[in-house]
Amino acid sequence: MSLFVTSLNSGSNGNCYYLGNGEEAVLIDAGISCKETEKRMARLGLPIKNVKAIFISHEHSDHIKGVEVLSRKHKIPIYITAATLSSGGLKLEEALLNHFKDHQPVNVGNLQVIPFSKQHDAADPFSFVIKHGETCVGVMTDIGSNCNNVITYFKQCHAVFLEANYDHQMLMNGHYPAYLKKRISSDKGHLSNDQAVELFTKHRAPYLSHVFLSHLSKENNDPHTAAAAFEQHRGSTEVIVASRYYETPVFHIKADNSIETKEINLQGVQMALF
Repeated sequence: MSLFVTSLNSGSNGNCYYLGNGEEAVLIDAGISCKETEKRMARLGLPIKNVKAIFISHEHSDHIKGVEVLSRKHKIPIYITAATLSSGGLKLEEALLNHFKDHQPVNVGNLQVIPFSKQHDAADPFSFVIKHGETCVGVMTDIGSNCNNVITYFKQCHAVFLEANYDHQMLMNGHYPAYLKKRISSDKGHLSNDQAVELFTKHRAPYLSHVFLSHLSKENNDPHTAAAAFEQHRGSTEVIVASRYYETPVFHIKADNSIETKEINLQGVQMALF
């Protein structure tokens, strides 16, 4: 069994990740408009009717701004914690509203979604791993540190959308005010390139085939800088930078490490258009 995955958008301007088995799929977050979600899925040949659920990680606008219209228009169930729902002020149809609990698997057809709590400056933040049979793909962004939960689930992944939000020197030397630099680099902020590399080098499974560097800062990071941080450590793992402007190609992730994609390989680092 396998998973088809893509980042429809990744960054502070909107986050939305698609994971499915060919017949059923889930979205992790809906931070771009319904119209853009539809357009990008159509370009990739992904039917919107296959999306059986949307899981919301936390209430920040770049993760929820498209969810109300998308859910209402296509009658897609939403999975969200009560605290995130309250903090986000979302108005969702009661019949489509569902909650989840820490470490408790949610079955969506033949897919299994496991939520786990993380450190971030939000009311009740979560990340997720999605499984289809033996294949496991993680969506781990907006994580302030490599906490035990992140490490535990990262070790299980055949592929992962992993936050590489900022380059430390770019952040410290940049124009952001001191309070914002402190917030971003705190244990409840975002993961730096160095922290992402540390997680990758110390805790990746031998079968980890793909890492999608995600939620890159426009001001405090650069796609080539983030990719370069991984290049000497990546081994046989492909490194793809998820764009803040476009969808990535659809990647076919298999537990046996037989991976199919039409993306061009550039010295082991694959990038969408920026």
